[in-house]
Amino acid sequence: MSLRIRKDDRVKVIAGKDKGTVAKVLAVMPAKNRAIVETVNMVKRHLRQRSQEQPGGIFEREAPIHLSNLMLYCDSCKQGVRFGSEDRNGTKVRVCKKCGGKL
Repeated sequence: MSLRIRKDDRVKVIAGKDKGTVAKVLAVMPAKNRAIVETVNMVKRHLRQRSQEQPGGIFEREAPIHLSNLMLYCDSCKQGVRFGSEDRNGTKVRVCKKCGGKL
């Protein structure tokens, strides 16, 4: 089955501590069914100093979130939506089920 969410898509988080957040997908991991979403599921990472150029400390970064907790976001509907696919001008595009607009 092909992935429903791709890199650079705008998505809405529908479950978890960041529920309701709308953000951009930074990376997708198809083998694990997970995605890294900008400013969602932030975790603290403790790193030891490796050299003078690489200081140690506590850094915050995004952790992967499961794809089932994400929905594509439609800018015209202003909400997370289900989508279908259509053939427009010989190319396959994703289309919002509510308004029919391109996603």
